[in-house]
Amino acid sequence: MYISRDLEQWQQVLNFLRQGFAAGKEQDILMMLLTPDERDSLGLRLQIVKQLLDKKLSQREIQQNLNTSVATITRGSNLIKSIDPDFLQWVKTQLNVEN
Repeated sequence: MYISRDLEQWQQVLNFLRQGFAAGKEQDILMMLLTPDERDSLGLRLQIVKQLLDKKLSQREIQQNLNTSVATITRGSNLIKSIDPDFLQWVKTQLNVEN
């Protein structure tokens, strides 16, 4: 899991996101904070995570389907291995991935 070098600053970001999302401002906040390329990257990361959790395709097939690098798929795979099991189950539920 990513932990900022400045934990106070990271906590400030989390609090800002929490408050903004609770107020229904998620679209505005993410448009303000992220460039179009960063938003695309987040979308790609989510697709990678979903396909890795689906376990229907090999990493090579995912890489080819999403037109990305092997390193990007490997990073996603390694990230999944480090996620708390309860959170991982929540992610699977949100992404409609069967166990």
